[in-house]
Amino acid sequence: MAWQQLSSVVLLAQLLVFASSGTASCGADNETQCVLGVDPLEEPYPIEFPPMESANTPALFPMEDCNGVTLEEATIDQLQDAMSNGLLTSVQLGLCYLNRVYQTDEYINSVLEINPDWLQIATALDAERAAGHVRGPLHGIPYLVKDNIATKDKMETTAGSWMLLGSVVPRDAHVVALLRQAGALLFGKATLSEWADMRSNNYSEGYSPRGGQARSPYNLTLNPGGSSSGSGAAVAANVVPFALGTETDGSVISPAERNAVVGIKPTVGLTSRAGVVPESVHQDTVGTFGKTVRDATYALDGIYGVDGRDNYTLAQTGHVPEGGYARFLTGKDALATARFGIPWESFWVYADAAQQATLLELVELIASAGATIINGTEIPSRAETISPDGWDWDYGGTRGRANESEYTVVKVDFYNDIASYLSELANTAIRSLDDMVAYNYANDGTEGGHPWPRGLPAFYSGQDGFLASQASRGRMDATYYQALAFTQSATRERGVDGALANADGAGDGGPVDLLLVPPDVGQTYQVAAQAGYPMVTLPAGVHGDTGMPFGLALMGTAWSEAELVRWASAIEDLQFSSGTALKRTLPNWYGYMEKNVPVLWL
Repeated sequence: MAWQQLSSVVLLAQLLVFASSGTASCGADNETQCVLGVDPLEEPYPIEFPPMESANTPALFPMEDCNGVTLEEATIDQLQDAMSNGLLTSVQLGLCYLNRVYQTDEYINSVLEINPDWLQIATALDAERAAGHVRGPLHGIPYLVKDNIATKDKMETTAGSWMLLGSVVPRDAHVVALLRQAGALLFGKATLSEWADMRSNNYSEGYSPRGGQARSPYNLTLNPGGSSSGSGAAVAANVVPFALGTETDGSVISPAERNAVVGIKPTVGLTSRAGVVPESVHQDTVGTFGKTVRDATYALDGIYGVDGRDNYTLAQTGHVPEGGYARFLTGKDALATARFGIPWESFWVYADAAQQATLLELVELIASAGATIINGTEIPSRAETISPDGWDWDYGGTRGRANESEYTVVKVDFYNDIASYLSELANTAIRSLDDMVAYNYANDGTEGGHPWPRGLPAFYSGQDGFLASQASRGRMDATYYQALAFTQSATRERGVDGALANADGAGDGGPVDLLLVPPDVGQTYQVAAQAGYPMVTLPAGVHGDTGMPFGLALMGTAWSEAELVRWASAIEDLQFSSGTALKRTLPNWYGYMEKNVPVLWL
């Protein structure tokens, strides 16, 4: 990350705090540690340096209180209460989270860049609050955006690549503009898998040349989930209260569940993609990360809506609720009327035994709260769409049917969509996928254009994803349109909708409200991605051998976010009120001293 820039921001913030507190000087009667003396850090543990004896426990990286307020696991509501009661300001909050960045980021590398303007923004938001104007629940709350989401400010937008360094975006991404209006404090950019995983098919998840390797605080040696890796890791490690990510196929749900946070992946068209580095116009969406369903929902309320620069958002008209989604948050008692389906043969059979046992225990707890659970609500098209060998976005091609492949669609979309995005940038020579491919070859030592060992170990297959897209030349031919029609119908009417309707007549034969699925099984979010349908994942447990989290996800039909928020919040309330261990827990920082690249896919 940009440590030199970060140091200057920290200095400015500290000057402001010290100036207001009167503790900037050292004297004989000053009992505080003097920064002017020899050996100024008398107590390096446990904040400034992680104590080795606390390895493999949350105590390795404890979080300091902020002006007497507990920040570790603090919710957005708790932070708002503290600011409303005069216990904290947004400036103080930002400085405390900045210290958390300093404490953790050399290890998990979740932050790519700190916003040089954050202090001025926080000061202005504090002035508004002092004048009695609070814009909403996100007022003064720090957040990160993935580095493929444009910000028209002093920060870069590079998708993790050196080739876009210095390029100037035409405007804020629409979701960023909305969050500015909501009063949220744009704190910086999160690390990610370069180009949101489009460039390579065999790669180190969470790695980008500009950002380095993002790591999960639960186990720093393993795949942190991606491509919104830094967004998930930052929220998990209490670096920020919430973050934005993007998803084409799994890039919100996977890092959320592998970092034990809540992830909301909306219906394609609920959140604008304008100003987001694209991958596929048919599948891209902007989603949210939070430690709780409420926090993630506040963020969703801040970013959804119609945008004239993204015509897909016009489809939400008549499908979104008045007043946002937070009003659908509820408690465990609501579960008494719930009907949830379990698509066992479609997804659950592919989860490992430990996950199955843990998740079924949680399902039993949900049933004990009154929910009706119907096993066998299967995806009707599963034989054609769900690979038995794991996530495979070229499963059609694997079966010799390119006209049934998601990858056929995505590689053509990317060729065309990236050209449109690049055309609006100023101050860059990169104008096409051809330019991108050439840059990677010319900068093999940093960008890894060629496969390993000529290129980088993080990109074992080089830039084969780019090359496949380049070979398509963006041709929307008969094979492309057949693949698009197949993937959408097979995952919609013959997919999620068929399972929700209980087409196989499982149980009492009636429809269900939503599907409960194990999101560590990548085929779950792959079906939702092709359909353009929403998902929400909840933390549910950790693997005993690796310490890596996994989740329980809720899958619904198009525009069903209100129902997903309702049922996810009800399940979360049950998790936290029942005494079960099957919920979000603090990370144990396994392998905190290891710097392996590539990360392990376990």
